[in-house]
Amino acid sequence: MISPVLSSIAIIGRPNVGKSTLFNRLIGKKLALVHDLPGVTRDRRYAKGRLSDLAFNLIDTAGLDNPKSDELTKKMWEQTQYAIAEADILICVVDARAGITSLDRYYADLIRKANKPVILLANKCEGSSKLHVLGDANNLGLGEAIPFSAAHGEGLVELFEALKLYIKPQEKTCIKDDSEKHLQLAIVGRPNVGKSTLINSLIQEERLLTADQPGVTRDSIAIDWEYKGRLMRLIDTAGMRKRSNVTSKLEEMAVHDALRAVDFAQIVLLVLDHETPLAKQDVTIANKVIDEGRVLMIAINKWDLIKNQKTYLEDIKHKLSHILPQIKGIPCIPISALKGKNLEKLLDSIFEMYDLWNKRISTGQLNRWLQHVTQYHPPPLAGHSRIKIKYLTQVKTRPPTFTMFASKPEELPDTYIRYLQNALREDFKLPGIPIRIQVKSGKNPYVKQ
Repeated sequence: MISPVLSSIAIIGRPNVGKSTLFNRLIGKKLALVHDLPGVTRDRRYAKGRLSDLAFNLIDTAGLDNPKSDELTKKMWEQTQYAIAEADILICVVDARAGITSLDRYYADLIRKANKPVILLANKCEGSSKLHVLGDANNLGLGEAIPFSAAHGEGLVELFEALKLYIKPQEKTCIKDDSEKHLQLAIVGRPNVGKSTLINSLIQEERLLTADQPGVTRDSIAIDWEYKGRLMRLIDTAGMRKRSNVTSKLEEMAVHDALRAVDFAQIVLLVLDHETPLAKQDVTIANKVIDEGRVLMIAINKWDLIKNQKTYLEDIKHKLSHILPQIKGIPCIPISALKGKNLEKLLDSIFEMYDLWNKRISTGQLNRWLQHVTQYHPPPLAGHSRIKIKYLTQVKTRPPTFTMFASKPEELPDTYIRYLQNALREDFKLPGIPIRIQVKSGKNPYVKQ
């Protein structure tokens, strides 16, 4: 996500002034959650931004009413301070509709002490109707305010002129997107099962907010990391409750963001609550992952609190085989995120599963195998004749996908296709890997007629 060759810009300001809207505008996509409710952003978020020929790393931060009000707010405040410390340039955003407040002045004092280049934006200045606020903004001691509208894209030219004093123009080809080199790991589960704690423990840094209350994480936060020389992108997600329990628009947006993270992930780690594992919501999440063709792995957190561990784990695996019969051999690994127990085994297993998800089987191997399994368990009859399966070939990986040619594909029952999927998984040692088989009619297209 972050390029060491680019300047970093942190967006700072009190709640609900439009920081995340500006962040989304400059990165060119709706990555950060935006809502009228103040305090939506909690963790700091990173992405690559661009404005014309200026490229930079962008940091979105939390806005705080009272940095010392409670423990969670103190941690959010620390996140903002980290962003200020590591940024090269600061963009301070104020709300032209609301005018300058005492909290704006508090942020201005903090920003001046950082002794870094500052650009002051008076946001929500649509149609120049709030220009009377600019005079007050100019008195913050951060330079002359730029009238701006993050929602409508007004003031981007002026922002560009201000940024180019500190950032050198770069060709688009100079900024390489290395995201495809990373294993994308989304960590999902119900609220308060330890997802953020797990990531902090993996990277050995208090990077993400954690607390004993549910619902701390809202945005899906991606963190680039390296394990044994292999690149990973760890994606923390909001806890997902039953749809019937989601009553607020903000939580609905957070859950949607988490599901989108699953869509773009390659491996999905479902973290279970040790007290109520495999609840209905866990199964709903697991089925979503499998339907998307992603690799599902399970981590049972707080393992150190379980007494009869061997019996407990056997029971979980037995339940998995019945609850998710479409995928045999899903890895189920006990961990303690807080104490850092069994994390190396978890990571090694993640990369093993990733390699299996990318596995390719030769056509020769497949058809020798096909001849054997169809002799052992022949396809069913269709009318007075038996369905003939003529050929099998792998057409793609991620997940392993196969095309099979049969005489009457529309009459081949799903039960037989599942038999072939399970046999493929077992015989080619692909435990826990989603396998797709597409059945087509016609003759073997690879044999000359």
